[in-house]
Amino acid sequence: MALTTKHLEMTLETQVESVNLAEEMCLRVAEAAGFGEDDCYRIGMSVREGVINAFHYGNEERPEKKIHLAVDLTADKMIIHVLDEGIGFKLSDVPDPLAEENLLSTSGRGIFLMRAFMDEFDVVPGKTGGAEIVMSKKLPATGSGSPNGRGGQNATPQQEA
Repeated sequence: MALTTKHLEMTLETQVESVNLAEEMCLRVAEAAGFGEDDCYRIGMSVREGVINAFHYGNEERPEKKIHLAVDLTADKMIIHVLDEGIGFKLSDVPDPLAEENLLSTSGRGIFLMRAFMDEFDVVPGKTGGAEIVMSKKLPATGSGSPNGRGGQNATPQQEA
């Protein structure tokens, strides 16, 4: 059965509550796509960090600006776009949080986590003038029984309570 690309898009208010809303939406899509617990955690944390960055750094917590979230589910991966209405930035300008001089700084940690948790990660100039984070996670192989925390529908319980 061929899977066509599914697209989901929403515009979020620049407010703290939007972080949970974005994470919850993406987690539902990830679970429906067959991602296991570990990958769902990684996806959820990445979305959270992306939306927090859009809220705080991109839109500077200004309520008149919006955060745009889009999710594409293709035959082989889940692609997430987080777009702010700020001035944008270059990924190369973000300090390395692991560099000695930055160890006590909080700047750059969210991007570090998104890069570590997702299979692909990039920041591109957004169509609204801000920054657009584009990140993706490969779909788990169906019926592979892979050790990614995925139980699957036919998993047998390890222990009876």
